[in-house]
Amino acid sequence: MNIRCSFCQTPYTLSRVEMIDALQEMDSKKLTHYDAHCPRCRRATPIPRQRLEMFMPKWRDELKEFEAEMKEHPQQAASASAPSPEPAPVAQTESKPKPKATRERKPAAAVKPAATSSPKEQKATTKKSK
Repeated sequence: MNIRCSFCQTPYTLSRVEMIDALQEMDSKKLTHYDAHCPRCRRATPIPRQRLEMFMPKWRDELKEFEAEMKEHPQQAASASAPSPEPAPVAQTESKPKPKATRERKPAAAVKPAATSSPKEQKATTKKSK
């Protein structure tokens, strides 16, 4: 089921498992809508129950099929205590160090002092009123 986030306008989908889970949760808690969380901004987009049931009209039968499928093919949860395989050491190749690029340095430009103008050079821009 394709959804567009009402806040950031990012399109995303709800899988078959998520839809079954949402319908099951709404049925057990007597809810009228399901809050689908956007993967980008993590805000909840409400989806009406009628819209979910329109995409899965026989969701109770699909829930039974899904449970039977999970009993036939159980999946093991990944344990956090399981040691992760260590990456293979990378063979080091002999390489010559690259010579640093040298540039001629130009002498720093002489800083000119701020030009000061004398009062004679300044012209009056305001007119006198009569």
